[in-house]
Amino acid sequence: MDWPEGGDFGALPEEVARAQEAPPYNELPEDERRYALFTAGSCRVVGNHRKWKAAVWSPTRQVIEATEGEGESSQFAEVKAIQLALKIAEREKWPVLYLYTDSWMVANALWGWLQQWKKTNWQQRDKPIWAAALWQDIAARVENMAVKVRHVDAHIPKSRATEEHQNNEQVDKAAKIVAAQVDLDWERKGELFVARWAHETSGHLGRDATYRWARDGGVDLTMEAITQVTHECETCAAIKRAT
Repeated sequence: MDWPEGGDFGALPEEVARAQEAPPYNELPEDERRYALFTAGSCRVVGNHRKWKAAVWSPTRQVIEATEGEGESSQFAEVKAIQLALKIAEREKWPVLYLYTDSWMVANALWGWLQQWKKTNWQQRDKPIWAAALWQDIAARVENMAVKVRHVDAHIPKSRATEEHQNNEQVDKAAKIVAAQVDLDWERKGELFVARWAHETSGHLGRDATYRWARDGGVDLTMEAITQVTHECETCAAIKRAT
């Protein structure tokens, strides 16, 4: 893998280091951009398996590095992407690592939560924090190098997108899990089944009302699926004819 070389990291301090905030990618000096990595993670149900994928993108080298597995969430994949980026920086002995992520969870953890978690022995309310072993590994690596983190807004119109947003989109694409068409078909059928259930259980409400009912009940449905279900509903059609 063609990554830039750097210097030595130095000794390990006693406390968990707090990552500093990185400048916008566009404002990084040209000779520092080689140490910038964009990270992303995703999760998708494929067949009977929930798969995750974590990806890291180097804009200057135009290199993608990724890792994947099963049974975890997209949040887990986001954290694994950070771990992967730290491993790359360690391997290449970079003097500094600029991390760019659109995950507030990741950014906040590196900016300060890691310190708090270590003080509480990686527990909250007498229970281990989520993904404790993974966070501990990341904390140990952050202690050993200079890390600067920036949160990237992923919801920017293309007309206002900067080079930073374009790189974030690039790593998002790299982290995307590609499913076979048969899996997509089953995924779509499953969503329509849940949308039909929500529409009927809510009392055959209209499209927008069904969407709000599902959302308030913690059911994540697309407006497209609800639109199709309400349009095809024979009960709703009969009610309209009667009125």
